[in-house]
Amino acid sequence: MAERDIIETEIVIVGAGPAGLAAAIRLKQRSPQTAVIVVEKAAEIGGHILSGAVMDPSGLSELIPDWRERGAPVGPDVTRDVFHVLTRRHDFRLPGFLLPPLMKTHDGVIVSLGDLVRWLGTEAQALGVDIYPMTAAVDVLRGAGGAVEGIVTGDLGVDRAGNPKSGFAAGIGLRAKYTLVAEGARGSLAKRIIGDFGLDAAASPQKYGLGLKEVWEIPAALHEPGRVDHFLGWPLDDATQGGGFLYHAADRRIYLGFVVHLDYRDPTLSPFDEFQRFKQHPAIARLLKDATRLSYGARALTSGGWQSIPDLAFPGGALIGCAAGYMNAPRLKAIHSAIRSGIAAADAVAEALGKGRAHDTLDDLRQRTLATGIGPELRRVRNVKPLWSRFGTVLGVLLGGIDMWASTLLRVSPFGTLRHRNADADTLWPTSATGVRSYDRPDGRIAFDRASSVFLANIAHDEDQPVHLRLADPAVPVRDTLPAYGAEPAPRYCPAGVYELSAETGEPVFRISPANCVHCKTCDIKDPARNITWVPPEGGSGPNYVGM
Repeated sequence: MAERDIIETEIVIVGAGPAGLAAAIRLKQRSPQTAVIVVEKAAEIGGHILSGAVMDPSGLSELIPDWRERGAPVGPDVTRDVFHVLTRRHDFRLPGFLLPPLMKTHDGVIVSLGDLVRWLGTEAQALGVDIYPMTAAVDVLRGAGGAVEGIVTGDLGVDRAGNPKSGFAAGIGLRAKYTLVAEGARGSLAKRIIGDFGLDAAASPQKYGLGLKEVWEIPAALHEPGRVDHFLGWPLDDATQGGGFLYHAADRRIYLGFVVHLDYRDPTLSPFDEFQRFKQHPAIARLLKDATRLSYGARALTSGGWQSIPDLAFPGGALIGCAAGYMNAPRLKAIHSAIRSGIAAADAVAEALGKGRAHDTLDDLRQRTLATGIGPELRRVRNVKPLWSRFGTVLGVLLGGIDMWASTLLRVSPFGTLRHRNADADTLWPTSATGVRSYDRPDGRIAFDRASSVFLANIAHDEDQPVHLRLADPAVPVRDTLPAYGAEPAPRYCPAGVYELSAETGEPVFRISPANCVHCKTCDIKDPARNITWVPPEGGSGPNYVGM
């Protein structure tokens, strides 16, 4: 590594999401003199974050008890929660008494997570936290024995060939006593650190979903602030896990989304196009007929749960938030757990600093974090995802419901603890077994194409910068994946049109358009050849979500 300027601090946090900002706030609450730096790759706080979101406010209440009085930007309280099973034309609503209590959220509030983290950022800065947006963490500083001693930020002003341009600014090193990694699902530093230190050696493979979301403004007559709807079934087949959500936020907004779990089999399945089909169901389309689409985005989310949580502490730091994976998949809730994990890590770090420690391992951090309530919550629903994966939607959801009721009433699961069998990259079948899916052309009113959707993500990438979607072997997609599966899956699973298989010359050519990337990380997760690696582009690149 070339010589870089080094800035000394006490704590550096990678990622200004709910976990990273909660850790920063908690550190300052406990020790106002502690120097804390948060780096965020987006152009502004909240620009890259995306969630449904109905928030369980328990974590926020533990961090900032008077958050309502302090003006936290939350939407309406949940007033009605409806669970639907869809067929192609029909909508069956399940009676509330059938739903296990473990699926319900008490005192839930509908939020824009982007707005919430922007507010948390102002709270952190008021306490003296230094936050640097447009700053991508691309590597870690290593000390004796390989311990992490901080991070390296990315260069700015480099052309596609790696040469400095006018206005070039070299990245710097931020050396810290402890480094907290809060990048969210499938973060590039977290991925490297987990591998380097074998943090997942005793865990099941992490599982993921791809969440797609749009914000719409609908007619006032159809708007029911506080109403929450969740959907299973159509358009997904029984072997493909996922479903939709529709939350009535404030100001005639609805948050409309769709999640496809990435252990699906069909290489020609397109989560983006399944979302467009979902919106055309009569239960959804009635709301969108005279509505206006305002925003679009996509992001990977963790779904492995209890079995997939790695060791959290490594020499010199820790994983917090969805970098470790605390999503409660049946409830579709993770914000409160991300905040709690940030609090737990901050408490452990504050105590270590008080004893004069640095660059060592916070040995009790896993137990401490799970004891915040994260552990009991995830353990009681630990079998829902593996049952769904093994038995499909109809039988898997039924067995998952039985498991949750047993855990509620008997405090024991009839299934013990089921492990996840495969990483999501290993679940595709060839088209000879699945067939080839086709999708209708979007109508431009309810269903849209990728290009018009990506436009609403407000993406900014300098096209003359190094490609941040790296192929270990550029020949693999055409030479290996295409013949093995009968299709190259990347153009289908990518929700932003980054990948294309072109046959203009008569022979297939695999093309990448990195300027379209919304930083969802799906390619890094689902590529069956494990040939694609997502790394951060220049700081400030990517989407700039508004109200997501």
